[in-house]
Amino acid sequence: MMRFNISDRYNSFYKMKNTLPTLIIGAGPVGLAAAAQLELRNEAYVVVEAGSQVGASIRKWAHVPVFSPWRYMVDEAAQALLAQTGWVAPDGESYPTGGEFVQRYLEPLGALPAIHKNLRLNTRVTHVVRDGYDKLKSRTGKGKREDAPLMVTIEAQNADGIISEGQILAKAVIDASGTYETPNPLGASGVPALGERAHANRIFYGIPSVLANDRVRYANKRVMVVGSGHSAFNVILELVKLTQSAPDTHIEWAIRRSDFGQMFGGLSDDQLAARGELGANAKRLIDNGTVKMHTGFKIAQLAQAGEQVRVMSDDGREVLVDEIVACTGFRPNLEMLRELRLDLDDRNEAPRALAGAIDPNLHSCGSVPPHGYNELKHEAEPGFYVVGMKSYGRAPTFLMLTGYEQVRSITAAIAGDMKAALDVRLVLPETGVCNAGLGGGGACCAVDPAIGATAEQTSDCGCNTGCCAEPAAPSKTSKLISIDSLFR
Repeated sequence: MMRFNISDRYNSFYKMKNTLPTLIIGAGPVGLAAAAQLELRNEAYVVVEAGSQVGASIRKWAHVPVFSPWRYMVDEAAQALLAQTGWVAPDGESYPTGGEFVQRYLEPLGALPAIHKNLRLNTRVTHVVRDGYDKLKSRTGKGKREDAPLMVTIEAQNADGIISEGQILAKAVIDASGTYETPNPLGASGVPALGERAHANRIFYGIPSVLANDRVRYANKRVMVVGSGHSAFNVILELVKLTQSAPDTHIEWAIRRSDFGQMFGGLSDDQLAARGELGANAKRLIDNGTVKMHTGFKIAQLAQAGEQVRVMSDDGREVLVDEIVACTGFRPNLEMLRELRLDLDDRNEAPRALAGAIDPNLHSCGSVPPHGYNELKHEAEPGFYVVGMKSYGRAPTFLMLTGYEQVRSITAAIAGDMKAALDVRLVLPETGVCNAGLGGGGACCAVDPAIGATAEQTSDCGCNTGCCAEPAAPSKTSKLISIDSLFR
């Protein structure tokens, strides 16, 4: 691993910038796909991962099955490297859990000698900067900001738990760190509700293992689930199963929206049977009164009430609970990038060239135009890219194969193959993908079974807006996955 302290930094780094490695942040599926692409191009690279194992974030929802079959979960470059070792791909039509995805794909990929030697676990990135330039500075003598290499500050933990700082100079940085570690708060205004931090020990952000590892936490308790997407459905259904063996378990479901709208999706009309069944089962629980629903519930404050927590909405309603599960989505961690001049959308915090196509306030369909190097580059910071789920900012949708195509395009540019970098081949199939539910027989937003799960149901389909217009003919079939609709 190349580390440089201020005292021994290269004096002539302008001349040798192109001999520096590319640094990849995150050893999840998109980060390791970037490594595989660079490996095939014989490019130097280093992968740093804050966790102790590859796929660290996915392991936190290892118990959750995904909507996507295996054939949509494996990167082509990674598969080419794995095939050289005799690796046998799983049945393309079967559906893995998060744990199976890690065990059968990410672990073998990270263990490949070519990749493993460049992988640094237990290594957290704290800052990415332009070496010798703060955000304000553009020149130093004859030097230009854009000519300086990127410098990444890391905190590495050794086997004894001792943390040491270091710096790595890089000709390019690919940030594939994801968003799972930065969930949205319960507060409806985008910041933690009053008392939310004080009651953090009563809140689980994401999908807990209700029937296994976390059973004791929820059994015979009054639990509030907050959120209106598929991850919330999943938690609700698991809690209902829990009541069969722990009958004093009570379920409160709070959503911010004032009515259900298309929240439950296409139900029996959904061409994805598993997703339709999930929505139908969740709806049935509301209809039969198994779960108590609180619509238009915008959380303003949490307060202690004896041994329970009082959850208060902005309209004065109150609910007493023992535990809270927050399924409120995620956002990118931009703190480590504060000294970079990034062209990000001021609303969803995605690269500006991509933001308009994925903003749920403007679009109700999940068809995102083909994009790669050209859309993800930052003119003021050449060589820096945000990819994968993090590239979508706060938007609820993410196309797994789009993440793979992003890094294929970007790594081609890093290697100097601009023809391949600009030849972005991944587009959605003809029917498009709607992220807003299929109700009302709106055929234009129907989902082809070959495409896959749509995103969290966030708005009406709006088919009359033209959002589901037929895209260009695809050169590669794709599959839509979101951090919320990923789960069933």
